[in-house]
Amino acid sequence: MTPEMVVEIVRNALLLAFWLAAPLLLIGFVAGVAISLVQIVTSIQDSAFGTVPRLAAFLAGMLLLMPWMLQKIVGYTVALLGDFSRYAR
Repeated sequence: MTPEMVVEIVRNALLLAFWLAAPLLLIGFVAGVAISLVQIVTSIQDSAFGTVPRLAAFLAGMLLLMPWMLQKIVGYTVALLGDFSRYAR
């Protein structure tokens, strides 16, 4: 296995991790901004008021995106291990 192949494998793994995390981070960002706006408008400063809806948004996002995420992870794993003889040289 050449160093270029290792770099490509690590690069693909990091890109996959980025694309899998990006939708959840976006959901967390949007939920955080929305909750902060509601807290500003209503003058509620309770920390649980901001945490519980944000966690609920993450849970909903995980449940909705889980099939897509699993499909991407399985596709990457099959592509990586499917051509295993290429790495044995």
